[in-house]
Amino acid sequence: MATTKIIYFVVEGRPEQAEFPSDCPAQDVKEVFRAAAEAGPYDILKLYNTKGNIINISPKLESNTRQTQYKLEVVAADCKTDSLGSELAAALGFDLSAMEKRLQALEKKILVDSADMPSVMYEMRNRVESFRDKLESVEHLSWLGLFKELTEGTNKPSPFYHKRSLRKTKEECQQVMENYLHMSSLEVTEEVRQYLKTPTFDNWQWEDAEIMVLLQLMYMDLDFMSKFNIEMEVLQQFLFEVYRHYNNIPFHNFKHCFCVTQMMYGLIWLTDLQNKMDDIDILTMLTSAICHDLDHPGYNNAYQPDNNIFRNLTTEQFKRIREGMIKCVLATDMARHNEILNQFRSIMSVFDFNNKKHKDVLTMIIIKVSDISNEARPMDVAEPWLDCLLQEFFNQSDMEKLEGLPVSPFMDRDKVTKPSSQTGFIRFVLLPLFIELANLFPNLEQHIIDPVRKALDYYTEMEKALEMEKLNRTGSSQSDKIGKPTENQKESKRVQIQLSQTKP
Repeated sequence: MATTKIIYFVVEGRPEQAEFPSDCPAQDVKEVFRAAAEAGPYDILKLYNTKGNIINISPKLESNTRQTQYKLEVVAADCKTDSLGSELAAALGFDLSAMEKRLQALEKKILVDSADMPSVMYEMRNRVESFRDKLESVEHLSWLGLFKELTEGTNKPSPFYHKRSLRKTKEECQQVMENYLHMSSLEVTEEVRQYLKTPTFDNWQWEDAEIMVLLQLMYMDLDFMSKFNIEMEVLQQFLFEVYRHYNNIPFHNFKHCFCVTQMMYGLIWLTDLQNKMDDIDILTMLTSAICHDLDHPGYNNAYQPDNNIFRNLTTEQFKRIREGMIKCVLATDMARHNEILNQFRSIMSVFDFNNKKHKDVLTMIIIKVSDISNEARPMDVAEPWLDCLLQEFFNQSDMEKLEGLPVSPFMDRDKVTKPSSQTGFIRFVLLPLFIELANLFPNLEQHIIDPVRKALDYYTEMEKALEMEKLNRTGSSQSDKIGKPTENQKESKRVQIQLSQTKP
């Protein structure tokens, strides 16, 4: 029988407590803390122990006392702030807050007067929420025609094109580096160390400086510092340069770099790859994951003298790592997906860890799996990444339309929905790739294939629901037209009458 855990914590200076059974699902535990903190659905929760270390909010949380209470912080998520929608609405001449307040007052009055909410009120509420969602989630608002500044009169980009400048500012980078250096000397709990090795890791609760600490921890826990004589200061400068050269874009940003690297790190531990491959191959794979989407092709910034974590390697070792990284990074190009997957399939029956060609293909497969592994994570971690990816896709298709270029079909906001974008991708890309890797490492079945199958079920049901809603809307609009002649029908009847009157 599951025991009940009582967790004491303080949030915004007020003492709170959370109670849940020890076998409670992780998402339910987070909801308990979210409710206690009165946090919104898009807020990020961070829990600290008495030493100031971040601890994971999960069923494994250790019970404590009021004397050893934790500290909970509620952080607004970057991509879902009310202020952005309000600012854009104001710029467009709308007072969105006033509109919502009036709607709330009207809803309250109707409920008091009649105790029943007419369907028109629900429709009004949905329209207002839909409008806010668009303001908050769409960076390039071509659906409102706000793109003139991109093409007429000035080189200044539209203020609606990016919520933040594409490049990180000097001040922004300096602040993150200062926070990183301050945090890098702090102790990371054993719970977080072990959690970091799992595909269920939640990236959303970590800030950029904390992510750099976690990347540093990977190099330390894999013992790369001593094996390859990497100085801590050089590693820190390297990680900072990596952070600095990932752009402020919705999906292919520094957090994506971390997610890919963290999944790679988890797969290394889950498959016991350290005992199957050379250390230098593991170092190549991890560093490739970190650098795979850097803005600078060829890793020019990564190999400057002050940031070169490989500077103490022999010439032969450096050459091997560089060649390996080039193979790995190029493997993340989806244009080569079938080619690499077929290579792996052709050697599966005779795979040999002592065969260099076999290992080269395996490294490409693992970085490919890591790169597109979001759906292997819990749904509350994975789904926001899909939203970010679609946002990036839609930005591109908007620009393609604006410039008169052919529109990429899977990026067109007028044709693509969230479930339609995923069902085919999971069925024909993710599962075949993941299944082949699990054929070599059977224990991965439960870690990456089962969650992906659940994700496929989730988006399949969502797609069915959208189709049903579309059919219902179509049926409703058709029924409205029955018995109610259109203008064309009326005109046609008038013409027939006139013709009949003119006949001899």
